[in-house]
Amino acid sequence: MILKTIFWDFDGVILDSMAVRDWGFREIFKEFTPNQVEDLIIYHRANGGLSRYVKIRYFYEEILNRQITEAEVLKYAERFSVLMKQELTNPKNLILDAVNFIKQNHTSYNFHIVSGSDQNELRFLCVELNLSSYFLSIHGSPTPKKELVSDVLISNSYDHDNCCLIGDSINDYEAAKLNDIAFFGYNNPSLQKLNERYISSFTDFS
Repeated sequence: MILKTIFWDFDGVILDSMAVRDWGFREIFKEFTPNQVEDLIIYHRANGGLSRYVKIRYFYEEILNRQITEAEVLKYAERFSVLMKQELTNPKNLILDAVNFIKQNHTSYNFHIVSGSDQNELRFLCVELNLSSYFLSIHGSPTPKKELVSDVLISNSYDHDNCCLIGDSINDYEAAKLNDIAFFGYNNPSLQKLNERYISSFTDFS
């Protein structure tokens, strides 16, 4: 397998943001009971590759058993984004093992970000963290990750055999498989049970 193109997940692979995003969901839903919000946190952690739009709707429809309008989803998502822009621009949250590999190898591969994070917020964070120049494109939600990968593959006429996706969640794995590209798990040992390639450290990745 000769890799030429790498699709990168963002949260948990490039940025250690889980604790901050946990706090963000607790903050935007603080009027609800702690038990209800903790049920959302469990879902959020198990589905790192899904967008906040999906998680907000899940909270209402599956945990609260209530209907929620698209306008309400967008309102919560915007509140969440404001908090994330405030908290996630600190370089201390960068995962240096991955970031150093990206900086050292961005001219040798085609790098693209495909993330469950809100696209506008994602691009803002990449600018603030001085990451944008290392990627040919940066894509996020509300478009589902499987569609983001497909769109980039098609628009660049990439050979699927030379592409992979690096991610830390089962949703990343599914997006790779649905698009018939290789998957490398990272920063989540539970992904090793998938019998797929797994990166323990980028110092050993080639």
